[in-house]
Amino acid sequence: MKETVYISGAGVISAIGVGKEETLSALLDKKSGVGDMKYLTSRHREIPVGEVKRSNAQLMQMAGIKENPLISRTVLMGVVALKEALSEAHLKSEDLSNVHFISSTIVGGMDIRELFFEKEIECDREHAMAAVHNCGTSTEEIASHVGPFASLSTVSTACSSATNALISAAFMIESNLADIVVAGGAECLSLFHLNGFNSLMILDSHPCRPFDKERAGLNLGEGAAYLVLESESSLKRRGVKPLCRLAGYGNACDAFHQTASSPTGEGAFLAMQKALEKAELAPKDIDYINAHGTATQNNDESESCAIKRLFKERIPEVSSTKSYTGHTTGASGAIEAVISLLALENQFLPASLNWKTPMEEGIIPVTDIHPKSEIKNIMSNAFGFGGNDSSIILSKV
Repeated sequence: MKETVYISGAGVISAIGVGKEETLSALLDKKSGVGDMKYLTSRHREIPVGEVKRSNAQLMQMAGIKENPLISRTVLMGVVALKEALSEAHLKSEDLSNVHFISSTIVGGMDIRELFFEKEIECDREHAMAAVHNCGTSTEEIASHVGPFASLSTVSTACSSATNALISAAFMIESNLADIVVAGGAECLSLFHLNGFNSLMILDSHPCRPFDKERAGLNLGEGAAYLVLESESSLKRRGVKPLCRLAGYGNACDAFHQTASSPTGEGAFLAMQKALEKAELAPKDIDYINAHGTATQNNDESESCAIKRLFKERIPEVSSTKSYTGHTTGASGAIEAVISLLALENQFLPASLNWKTPMEEGIIPVTDIHPKSEIKNIMSNAFGFGGNDSSIILSKV
């Protein structure tokens, strides 16, 4: 018998705040965290980013980690978010031997590797550069500062990584392979990251404008978020009340192009359709979509097309919260899942910022946070390079 999957805890850190409380406040106040660079040292000072407003030293203190120049911001932010998620789920370190951990990232510890490259850090360990960069090493490092988990896994599927981590966790619980799985992702800004996207000419020199006719690209961001996924039987055994249900999920890969989405949004359409089928919901049952919404020409056209194909004349409220956090790539699906959870818990619509002019045949995003009716089901989209597209649905309990 398949287990129902619930969420019993969540933690988040991003450009708009540390923790769920600060994040909620910024969303309700429509306050973006995208701005000038402070901690990333780049010659491209004209490019705005969504940086976490804490230095590495401050993050170490928050995470309870002794000062160490070899620890990546990816790891530090991951520890902060993970500890909040576990605390909300009432899980202590002694409980973690039966809890599984799935984390996602794309660049891992690239920020530290860049310091070696620039010879800002001297180290006599020959393998140190590779060790702190590896995506799996980031997962191991985050876990090592929190507790002895039953197993560790790492997901890296471009910008759908964190959502795929959540889907993997849901599979484990439904299949009775685990009672509790903590899943999400962590991602720091790096020069590699920034220059890579800049070479694709898809970064905006102003705050991004998702679904706006004049949109000119995305803003990169950083952050981390984790959610505690738990079976119904485990919740009852522990006497814990769930925050919401992970009702549905879907993944599809259209493999249209290495970086571009197909004009019809085929992968996005199939992922959303599968999520609805899994949740046993009709399109009319979705009250809000937290869109992938990167503010690039290609993504917003493709995603708009996919949403219109699936929802037809009854399109739910839609917005992109990347206008608050920037695009946090490998962590974005988890950060936006937590934002969707906050919207469900507090019954509001995260508004799109900076939107002014409708796209031709495009989605008109939410600008008013007040919903017209009760929010019961929220879809969150995360679409990656290569057409690896994923959607999840969070439902009220």
